[in-house]
Amino acid sequence: MHWYLVHTKPRQEKCALENLQRQGFECYLPTLPVEKLCQGMLKVTDQPLFPRYLFIRLGQGDSAPSWAPIRSTKGVSRLVSFGGEPAKVADSLVDALRAQEAAVQAAPQRLFQPGGRVRLTEAPFAGIEGIYHMADGERRVMVLIELLSKQVQVRVAPAHLRKVG
Repeated sequence: MHWYLVHTKPRQEKCALENLQRQGFECYLPTLPVEKLCQGMLKVTDQPLFPRYLFIRLGQGDSAPSWAPIRSTKGVSRLVSFGGEPAKVADSLVDALRAQEAAVQAAPQRLFQPGGRVRLTEAPFAGIEGIYHMADGERRVMVLIELLSKQVQVRVAPAHLRKVG
């Protein structure tokens, strides 16, 4: 048994993963928790570490299941090949990715980092740049802006912020 790489259709990694697993294939889709704006709120979602790719464990020989259904699986584009031969992936690489994924799952990558520069996009402070301070737990965030030569804390909805730079 060896690991191989499956190239998926755009944004269909999870669909391909589910359909391949339903057919009895062992698959692995490395993901990262990432904070995103969804309907004006900050939410943590799992995003593929390698967009459009997932790993599949396949055997060779007469006793191994046929590879033919892989290409026609919903969400799958093709099996990655070089010179007509499917590209093998080292077991150590997949093991290292799994270990790294387990370590990162506890701390999602934040959309806004404390101390990061942001621009407010809604009135009354539209266009003003500030420094992201923290989320306040009430579906709002605190931003420090310069107002009359002094730093002032402003609470705004995350949807009203954009990263600067």
